[in-house]
Amino acid sequence: MAARRSPFMPTYLETILLSLYPATLILGSLFALLDPVSRAAPYNTATQSHYANTAPSYFAKKNNVFNIFFVKQGWAWVTFSYLFFLFTHPSTGPVGSLSVTPKRIRGLLRYGIVTLWWIFVTQWFFGPAIIDRGFLLTGGQCDLVELADQGKVDMDNTRQFVTGVTCKAVGGKWKGGHDISGHVFLLVLGSMFIFEEVLHVVSNSTRVKEERTIFMSDGAVKSAEVEAERAASESSGQWTLGAKIVLGVAALSLYMLLMTAAYFHTWFEKLTGLVVAFSGIFVVYFLPRAVPALRQVIGLPGV
Repeated sequence: MAARRSPFMPTYLETILLSLYPATLILGSLFALLDPVSRAAPYNTATQSHYANTAPSYFAKKNNVFNIFFVKQGWAWVTFSYLFFLFTHPSTGPVGSLSVTPKRIRGLLRYGIVTLWWIFVTQWFFGPAIIDRGFLLTGGQCDLVELADQGKVDMDNTRQFVTGVTCKAVGGKWKGGHDISGHVFLLVLGSMFIFEEVLHVVSNSTRVKEERTIFMSDGAVKSAEVEAERAASESSGQWTLGAKIVLGVAALSLYMLLMTAAYFHTWFEKLTGLVVAFSGIFVVYFLPRAVPALRQVIGLPGV
């Protein structure tokens, strides 16, 4: 019998998904370079976006409806769609019941860890979020020159604005440092979380289920299916309304990722957004395969 792959190695399906994100970023970035309309449109390097009145596309405007009501509220869409799936799919518990089952508890724990990573990166990390801390550590600060010239603010107080939100709230501009793309981070983290949670459940492919391996307590490498309950396999493969809705949210996230790649941020900012998102996915979906104690607590999707 051939040796099983390492638990740290992605399955065939995960390899496709993990390749899809950098491919999307490269495709969008190349489009921005090759499209004559995009190249000709003025670009604001301070905000890493096109000016609204000369934007080359509707999706290049920050106030487009998808950006305002979907991307900027992205984690709410991920949350509601995932919870609807978790409490309506037969593989996790009784359909139409809010009863708490072990699979639902583990699903909520995985969601909680991913959400905590989203909070740390974009909202709060024992003070400023990781994105803001990274910006400050790379030489960025809140530019209040225009307001200072108008006598509206004291430049000595510039350093007190340690987040992008507070800086913009007083009319300043977040300039000078490396700005990890929050949009790329959010769209990648949210959609990959959904794919990991849902595709292993709704897929009928035996290959997909057998490829995912884990370290057992004795060090042996076995298929993750050895820990799966027999009842779960009988109810998997069902494309319920919840599954369709949550995968729809993930699909729209991929499209908006393409638009972000085409019209916003530098190559490096998009790359760091991708890497930071992947790091959260690794901790939740790859590390437990090698740590039995952690796996027993948060489980694996479909197991």
